[in-house]
This record gives sequence, C-alpha cells and structure tokens, in this order.
Amino acid sequence: MTTSATFSATSAPSSASARPLLEVRDVRKTYHLPRGQTLKAVDGISLSVMPGEVLGLVGESGCGKSTLGRCLLRLTDVSSGQILFEGQDITHLSERALRPVRQRMQMVFQDSYASLNPRRRIGDLLAEPLKVHPGPDGRKRSRATIAARLHELMDLVSLPAAALDRYAHEFSGGQRQRINIARALALSPRLVVADEPVSALDVSVQAQIVNLFADLQARLGLTYVFVAHDLAVVRQISTRVAVMYLGAVVELGETDAVLHRPAHPYSAALTAAVPRPVVGAIRAAPLGGDIPSPVARPAGCRFHTRCPFVQGRCRAEEPALRRIGPSHSVACHFPLAEG
Repeated sequence: MTTSATFSATSAPSSASARPLLEVRDVRKTYHLPRGQTLKAVDGISLSVMPGEVLGLVGESGCGKSTLGRCLLRLTDVSSGQILFEGQDITHLSERALRPVRQRMQMVFQDSYASLNPRRRIGDLLAEPLKVHPGPDGRKRSRATIAARLHELMDLVSLPAAALDRYAHEFSGGQRQRINIARALALSPRLVVADEPVSALDVSVQAQIVNLFADLQARLGLTYVFVAHDLAVVRQISTRVAVMYLGAVVELGETDAVLHRPAHPYSAALTAAVPRPVVGAIRAAPLGGDIPSPVARPAGCRFHTRCPFVQGRCRAEEPALRRIGPSHSVACHFPLAEG
C-alpha cells in the first residue's frame, strides 16, 4: 500500500487558520485494460496547495503528472480518494454542481493550437465562458461588460486588442499560448493548472511565457499547479516541487531544497539533466534505461530497477513518503540527503 505525506506547496509559514486552496487525499486513477490488466496512472497521492502558491509537478513522460493535473479539475474522474477545493469535496459532484466551481479553477493545455477552434475568431472564443457563466452578481453579463473584459484580458497577456478579430492560425505558437492563458483567466479563477504549457515552444519563447505566468501570479494572486518535465522551467516559477515517478510522488519539498539537495536518487538524476547546474547541488549520472511499464510495476521501491544505489530492502519493501525536514519529504529507504 502506498502512503503519502501531505505538505503545502510553499516555503512561507502559514497561520494556524490558513486553509489550503486545494487538497488531494490518497487520490488514485486506475485504468482497466484488456486481459484483466490494470494501469495505475495515479497511485495514492496526497498533497495540499495554499492560496497564492505555485506547486511544480515534474517527472518523465508517463509518470502520471498530466493525469493528476486533469484529476484535480475533475476533467478526469478519480478511481478513489478525495479532492477538496476551497474546503469543498468536489470528488463526486455532478456536472451541474461543478459548474459554479469551474469558474474558479481553470486549465492551460500543452497544445496551444488544438485548444483553439480554428473556425472562430479569438474574441468569440474568449467571450464564450463569459456568456455561459453569470457575473459576480449572479446575472448575465452585458455585451459592454464582456467587451471590456476581453480588452482587459488582451492587456493582461500583452496582445493588441486587434487580435480579438483574428483566427488561431494567424498567430505564432507563443501568441496562441498567450490567448489560451487569457481564456483561462476570463472568469478570474483562483486556481490554474498548467499542463506542460511551454514544452512545445522554442526556448526563447518558453522564457517569455514562463515570465508571463510569474507576472500574472504576482499581479492577480493566482495559485498554480505547474506540470512540466523540465526542471529548469519549474525552478523559475515554482515555490515547491513534487517529483513523480510511476504514478507516485517520490519527493516533495521547497524548490531550492529539491534542486540543491535532492534526497531521492530519481530527483538527483533529473537535476543532472538541467542545462545550467546549480552551484553546490548534488549531482548524479543521467538516468539509464526505460521507465518500467505501469501495468507491471516492480515490487518494492518503484525506482529500484534504475537506481544506482539499490539494496536488498529496496527490492522487497516499498518506501513510504516520509519527512526528512520541516517541509521536505522523500519516498526512499536510503535518501541522499537528510534534513
């Protein structure tokens, strides 16, 4: 059985009365395959995120981070566990009951082009959620109110108002992602889940979009769950990092701690792949071999088949996610760093 520790996604101390914006309690997502096989895409994850914080979800492709991101917003239903948003259990809410909640939690997807209807003008795409959902007063928004909001959104993402009359194919990848961000912000959400939002962009454009995310977070007090496979990107924007491997969180801590003193061998291997190494960081050889099939996960520690420090206990006993410091936890019997 996988056990998980729960930590807020921030390095700042919180008051006793502070309540997490988002709580995930032992969440699992299992897919049933032919021939009786099961795929555990998300395997017993627990964590919490405080208002105004940025939690980075990192790991190799196939680790389950995007599936978890979709589960957080109920775009994918969980198999078991609980998801609480603003203290409300939304795990089993009907679509009708979820509708007002969805105004306050939005997603930015990886594929900026596929996310936009090529046959509709950008202004129409951005106006749609404003027409579907009522305003803060519970009443339908007027045309003038919607038009004013569209201009505000263009200003927020540094695009000219003239972009509202154009189509998706007329923009670059970076511009399209700015439009997707604007759409996610249309209803003034509190939580934004960004699923690999810069991985398909050129490196120079990636930096611009990450800077935009950071600027919007500071200006609007947004809370992010930022999904990425690139630690350099996560380092730039996240306050805390959750490292995922084969559906589980194997390390959770403040961004600086995970990058400077990774406690899990997998985290250390990921930091070794960062183009500009952190001075004084624990280094490790890049990972070798492929991720084992999530359909046939290894017994014991799920990382032991690729770990350079594997011992007998690792093959037999699955490590629990345990605290090694005030805000640092790791799922490893023999962590590289303590405290």
